[in-house]
Amino acid sequence: MSEKPAAAEYLSEAHAGSDEIGKEWDQDNQQWWDWYMSLAENSEANEPLIELPAPPDATEASDEVFSAELAEPMPISPEQVGAFQRDGFIKLKQVLSPGTLAKLRSELVRLFDQAGDGVGNRFGSLEMMWQHSQIIKAFVFSPRLAQLAADLLGVAAVRLYHDNGMSKQPGCGRTPWHYDGHHFPIATDNVCTVWAPLQAIPDPMGPLGFARGLGLVEALEDIPFNKFDTSYDRQIIDRFAETSVEVDISAFDLGEVSFHHNFNFHTAGPNRTTTQRMVLATTYFEDGARVIDSPHMVNGDWRQFMPGVEPGEVIDTPLNPVLYRR
Repeated sequence: MSEKPAAAEYLSEAHAGSDEIGKEWDQDNQQWWDWYMSLAENSEANEPLIELPAPPDATEASDEVFSAELAEPMPISPEQVGAFQRDGFIKLKQVLSPGTLAKLRSELVRLFDQAGDGVGNRFGSLEMMWQHSQIIKAFVFSPRLAQLAADLLGVAAVRLYHDNGMSKQPGCGRTPWHYDGHHFPIATDNVCTVWAPLQAIPDPMGPLGFARGLGLVEALEDIPFNKFDTSYDRQIIDRFAETSVEVDISAFDLGEVSFHHNFNFHTAGPNRTTTQRMVLATTYFEDGARVIDSPHMVNGDWRQFMPGVEPGEVIDTPLNPVLYRR
């Protein structure tokens, strides 16, 4: 390559030296995100940031109330399950109370401050937090959320892949269009991620947005992934416009939570506000699944999340417990 592409500055020498993506990722999780966010088209980088009104005060839930809420089952209708399996996502309101959200946000802010990620306009990410924080563990191991994921997928049991704390800092740009089946090295069609904002997310803060329909992976398979520039993201944007794909990128109310399938294409807008956009996510997969045969760089630091499991093997480690069994 005659000229070093911009995204290459985030890659190791082994990955920056060729166009292939077949080699496994060889840096940490935050470095993966720094690279991946550089692949998004952004046209609003110079717009001024918006100062939002202060959120309403909420008293943090007591430990007892917090645990009880996360353990209590939440009913879901056959119509909602059908919508998820047709569209690849669903947004559910009032899944978490203001007190529970306040407790989770306070803890995630503490963890990010401890990690030294309180400045700049980057996309900050923390994973495997449940091993170090009892508050985060209560969320990640929540019977309410795990049962919802299993019900939506229509499976008997789900295991944990990993947790993910995300801080989209003020001024941080878009998250590129992607589907998690490209990211997660798990050989099953039954993977679901719960995405729980820890504050309301109005349009300027960059809500998660979903392309409606699970058949889009096949429809877009002719678009080549490029690890050096924004061409993959740009071509998906153009294709969706050309084919009138319906996109839901609506705001999230306080307590509203989304669930998306690993074959759902999704993105997120830039954070054009002065407030950190804080989110907790947990990914579940059907019990009995294996690691794919050929993991690659887009899978990120997957060996951290499934230690000791090799390609092709069944995933059954202490870090991937069964979180719900029917």
